[in-house]
Amino acid sequence: MPVQLLKIIKGKSEPPLPSHLQREDLKHLHAGLDYTNKYFQGAVILSYPQTKLGDGTDFFKIVLQDNSCARIDSINILIYGKMADDCAKVIRNGDTCIVAGFKLAKSPTAREDGRHGCHLEVSEEAGSAIYIYAQPSTTASETASVSVAPKYVYTPLNHLKDGTIVNLYGVVKFFKTPYVSKGTDYCSVVTLVDQSNAKLTCTLFNGNLDSLPKIYKIGDIVRFHRIKIREYNGQMQGITSAGFASLTFDGTVGTPVVPRTSSKAYTFMDEEEKTIEELRIWAASNLSISGPAAKLSGVRPMLFFDLTCQLVGKAKVDGSSFLLKVWDGTKCPYPTWRIPVEARDLEGEKILLHRLRNLTVDILVYDNHVHLAKSLEIGSFLRIYSIHTKQASAENEDVPHVEFHLHGGTCYGRGIGVLPENHPDVKELKTFLGSVELADSQSMDSMSSLELDSTYNSIADLESQRCQQLSVTVLTDHQDLSNTELKTIRNSRAPQQYRIRAKLRTFKPQKLYQSVKLHCSKCNSLQEVPNGDAFDLILQECAVIPSNPELHSTSWYESVTWTTQDQKQRKITIHFVKHDEMLLYPEDTLLMIEGGTSKEIWKLTRRFKCVIPVRSTKNDLELLDLSAPFLLQGKVKYYGCKQCSTPKPIKHLSSLAAEPRPSWEPTEIAQVLGIEPLQYVFIMKFTLVDGTGALNAYLFDYEKFFQIPASEILSNNFLQQKMQMTMNTLCPPGRKLDDLPWLECFIKSYNITDGNKQQVYYQIFDTTVAEDVV
Repeated sequence: MPVQLLKIIKGKSEPPLPSHLQREDLKHLHAGLDYTNKYFQGAVILSYPQTKLGDGTDFFKIVLQDNSCARIDSINILIYGKMADDCAKVIRNGDTCIVAGFKLAKSPTAREDGRHGCHLEVSEEAGSAIYIYAQPSTTASETASVSVAPKYVYTPLNHLKDGTIVNLYGVVKFFKTPYVSKGTDYCSVVTLVDQSNAKLTCTLFNGNLDSLPKIYKIGDIVRFHRIKIREYNGQMQGITSAGFASLTFDGTVGTPVVPRTSSKAYTFMDEEEKTIEELRIWAASNLSISGPAAKLSGVRPMLFFDLTCQLVGKAKVDGSSFLLKVWDGTKCPYPTWRIPVEARDLEGEKILLHRLRNLTVDILVYDNHVHLAKSLEIGSFLRIYSIHTKQASAENEDVPHVEFHLHGGTCYGRGIGVLPENHPDVKELKTFLGSVELADSQSMDSMSSLELDSTYNSIADLESQRCQQLSVTVLTDHQDLSNTELKTIRNSRAPQQYRIRAKLRTFKPQKLYQSVKLHCSKCNSLQEVPNGDAFDLILQECAVIPSNPELHSTSWYESVTWTTQDQKQRKITIHFVKHDEMLLYPEDTLLMIEGGTSKEIWKLTRRFKCVIPVRSTKNDLELLDLSAPFLLQGKVKYYGCKQCSTPKPIKHLSSLAAEPRPSWEPTEIAQVLGIEPLQYVFIMKFTLVDGTGALNAYLFDYEKFFQIPASEILSNNFLQQKMQMTMNTLCPPGRKLDDLPWLECFIKSYNITDGNKQQVYYQIFDTTVAEDVV
């Protein structure tokens, strides 16, 4: 049988495991090996609700933990088909499971959930087997012994330590409503503060949406049990661990202390009420807690706000957007956007929708919010976070209308929360909605469904052109220019400047990291960003040059030398720049290093403001070859142009050190050292179309277009994801040309002479991506 229950009798398995199976430890699991005759054993620390995949296959996920003391001690197990159904019926947290004949694959959620980099895949079709040692049932005496609630210790946020698992209380300063992560889990992010004025950002994962904290607003109070603390970039962070549990409380002073949780078994001691009241009082005077969510009657264009409302209709618009029709009993003071949808696609009671036609607003939700929006029940009460109001005009309108958007991503807490019926804000809203006088229903009862469909279809016809008016870019200058068709531009002489309205059909490079180059503004040259291997090689070559003791500890820097404990026993010398003959705090200190590796240098950049790799000569310290960075600050490497730079000895830095408040800006450092700095820049080719023609326009941008510094993109995963999301918005993959969004851009034409041939090129300028796109 693929799924078997086993027992331990006198220390042996009954029935015994097949003799051909060999145990494999977590640390020895590597992708690409054959595990047909191997098994992995671990304790079930987490199980997710059974579900079905898109093709109807049953799917069940559990997490097993081995008994090692390794930093990563758990792994995801993905079970498919009949085995998933069988396992979901018998497996419980705490059981010991043996997984045999599995396939090992790379886990897409390893970075997020902190588990093994691979996961195990098992199914009956693949010849897998699962053996389960179920936990013995609890005896009456055992039940009596554990019926007394345990005494928990709660750690203040300023006493958290890396690698510990703690219990804590905190006030919510920021949160993101749960959203679907890259894997199968839901993810929620919450930032907590307490009376110690320390801050903790927690990233929480769970396959069951109801198991995540039920946070509705800033100022709510949470209690976390068994949350794991880790240090990242000098900041403490919290992540879910085995057995994580949470309670949430309203943070308003004077409200009842009632926990929000989906768990039916939890402890809550009388003295904890005092903890909550103390946090409420502290938060009321120390935390900037926003007031009630805005009403529709109070909105205005170009506003971001939270809305508490009731859902009365919903419909699919396209693959990446979804319509929610909501009301809060008040009327928006501006004409509002009506999103065109087919009447048959609109869910909701049509008679009620017609009666509420002057009070509802259409909210268009995008991308990651669509999954949740589809699952919302008509009539449910929602709190929608960070709705954006935009003012727009259609060609057939004299008066501009207001549009409501919930943009993709989770920046600024964007999301949708479903409020329970017993929530105080819901009770208040229901009472208010019941008092609102609706539009006259006169002959609605006698209207046929065909007539109602005709009503909505006519609205759709009137609104159909409005969706085409949206632009995902913003012009930053030259507002006096009018739009020019691409056909006209292609037939015009260069150089000239144009304003265009077009769609992005395709772009290069598709791998966005390849768009980052280094540019010299003096000689206008471009070059690739050197990879880390080149830097390592230069450092190795310079490490054989001994540091000159005569150059140590001068009037403006202090030197320290030590020998590494590895086999090579390298000598490393660090020169700390002083100010007024005193060393500064690390975060204000520039240092120079001789003999270090790139790994050692990166460690120093985390603690000190600037690091300059140097080598000794007879008379002075000097920079390395300009193929290496002349300066490292944070995660950014700064390079100099070999052709335009004339490097000077390091002693010229002493003039900056003598300034009253040395800022150690890279441009100032480059100037005194005779370096012409190279600037990180995005270089991309956009193919733009507008119905009259197409042209290729180049993007040459430091940070203005994407609102992302090109200098930081290569070392920041978050910014890389943000840029990818931006490009997915500008040029959504898999969309038809008619469904692509409009871009408003300025482009300029210019001539390039190649030999005897002159060619016209086009470049985008003074254009930026709208702030709300990502």
